[in-house]
Amino acid sequence: MKAAKKPIHTVTTWVRRQPPKVKAFIGVVSAITALVLLRMIVHDHDNFFVAAEAVHALGISVLIYKLTKEKTCAGLSLKTQELTALFLAVRLYCSFVMEFDIHTLLDSATLVTTLWVIYMIRFNLKATYMQDKDNFAIYYVVIPCAVLSVLFHPSTHHHIINKVSWAFCVYLEAVSVLPQLRVMQNTKIVEPFTAHYVFALGIARFLSCAHWVLQVLDTRGRLLTALGYGFWPMMVLLSEVIQTFILADFCYYYVKSLMGGQLVLRLPSGVV
Repeated sequence: MKAAKKPIHTVTTWVRRQPPKVKAFIGVVSAITALVLLRMIVHDHDNFFVAAEAVHALGISVLIYKLTKEKTCAGLSLKTQELTALFLAVRLYCSFVMEFDIHTLLDSATLVTTLWVIYMIRFNLKATYMQDKDNFAIYYVVIPCAVLSVLFHPSTHHHIINKVSWAFCVYLEAVSVLPQLRVMQNTKIVEPFTAHYVFALGIARFLSCAHWVLQVLDTRGRLLTALGYGFWPMMVLLSEVIQTFILADFCYYYVKSLMGGQLVLRLPSGVV
């Protein structure tokens, strides 16, 4: 085991010592490499979206275990759960009025479990909620997302309210994890179940991003015109990329901690 860990430790130490621009370049190259491998291995790229929903559900299951067995919500952001419930509710509305499919059922199940998590944090486990650490002002993300949705939304034949709502949930999903990252930034120590949950979010969002990028490549750009015209197609892709890179730094330290055999994740200054 020691011999196996030594090269990993050497690589992670080298990456950690690199300047931010080099780290960003390494991250981009790693992401592109992962996309190429996924495109070669998985033939039906629609499965990535279903896999993303499944991984998100797995992360929610970890939260349910934490809340029911550990009887604590310490380290969890209520605001992230509320933002998640908001964009899921809006996306469900759009699904019902615009296109009803398997994703509607998956979102319904995720919304129900998210609402249950909110209830547990607000009422049953309120004494363990770290309200002073969960200090991210959600209007910093809700208001900009609302403005962007009015300015940049699909150019389809649907009613303007539905198009703006669709854009709003896309933008809000991209940044809904920010309050959770603020909590972890404030505490610096992340207990295992919370770390597993946030890592699951990171994997789910990478798979979702891979789904959109590979679909664009498979259709040779036709998917972009199917989404509409103007800035909207690029805003969709940009939102997917942003929500992936927001969690990339945390996922790096999560994997590093896991390989080092550490149960509790300790984040250095400047992470998330």
